[in-house]
Amino acid sequence: MIVTLPLNFNGSKARRWHVDMPLLLPVLALISIGFVMIGSASFSFADHRLGDELFFVKRHMAYLILGAAAMMIGYFVRPAFWSTYARLWMVIAVVLLVLVLIPGIGRELNGSRRWLSFGGFTLQVSELAKVATVVFLAAYLEQHRETLGRNWSDFGKLMVVIGVLSILLIQEPDFGSVVVLGSTFMVLVFLGGAKLRQYLFIITVGMAVLWILKDSAPYRVARLTAYLDPWSDQFNSGYQLTQSLIAFGRGEWFGVGLGQSVQKMLYLPEAHTDFVFAIFAEEFGFLGVLCLVGLYCLMVSRIFSLSRKAIAVQSWYAAFVLIGFGLLISGQTFINLGVNAGLLPTKGLTLPFVSYGGSSLIVCCAMIGMMLRFGHDLHEPQLDNRGSRYAG
Repeated sequence: MIVTLPLNFNGSKARRWHVDMPLLLPVLALISIGFVMIGSASFSFADHRLGDELFFVKRHMAYLILGAAAMMIGYFVRPAFWSTYARLWMVIAVVLLVLVLIPGIGRELNGSRRWLSFGGFTLQVSELAKVATVVFLAAYLEQHRETLGRNWSDFGKLMVVIGVLSILLIQEPDFGSVVVLGSTFMVLVFLGGAKLRQYLFIITVGMAVLWILKDSAPYRVARLTAYLDPWSDQFNSGYQLTQSLIAFGRGEWFGVGLGQSVQKMLYLPEAHTDFVFAIFAEEFGFLGVLCLVGLYCLMVSRIFSLSRKAIAVQSWYAAFVLIGFGLLISGQTFINLGVNAGLLPTKGLTLPFVSYGGSSLIVCCAMIGMMLRFGHDLHEPQLDNRGSRYAG
């Protein structure tokens, strides 16, 4: 179902804008669930720590307004603008990742230095870096799609870019973002025409880096051990996971009811951020979890459906961006759900559109706006000034 909006901004003949509702509706549903769950999961922590049980709800409302603005910008700005300055966005992302590591500029929290502060608000730089990387890769692969597989120079440039980003993210440290970004990079490079020998080279390097990282910081081994058997040290390294699993167990089939969670009463750390899914499972049960996962499946399947449509008309930039954004959102969702359910080691990644986190929400909304624009352009394909089949 496509909604057509006749909008007129300059007094000329109104342009008809097409909004892809199969993509937008699941997103709006997830945002609504997130707003309710942040209110439910955070009031005890906010009242205990800050003396205002609605503190995080108020801030999240402000983030929602900024997210709506980001979605509008992503929708109404022509995709050619993002692709033309793809290298610039990549440079800005690298500069911000460097700045966040400088003491006195980057904000440190829980042993990680991932944020920049502006007037009471914080910006998680890695979220912007993910979007910049996908936009850059899409523009680069569109240009070198025919030569990437046989030209090691073109392939090497991409390896340098992802290597620099990975090193900077590991220094924060933000290992979860490295995994999501690295996986997205591997898929896009494969779809962009990389040969098997190049792909095997990426896998070999990636496995070697993971092996080195495993031994470079003892806490990573501890996290892996806790993930395998959290009950062996349930009051120390396995505390978060065991409390999350207790929340799942209490939820049973139908949940204990909205607002009735016990685990959010200062038992489960980060209940409104990384582990909001556990609180959702406790309050809405297994059937609620199925509905939430179903919404993510609807959203991601629609994104990949649009990417197939872009491939069919050979709009390669649109296809690569749609696939990249789809992988970012689905990968981060999979990791967060897996961490909450004890299927994966603990990683500090939010649940897109649901967890509290302004940077994640705003960036995800911007990505949805850009993908909605591709949906509009694929519905009304035009030729760009280079003569290629390009939406925009």
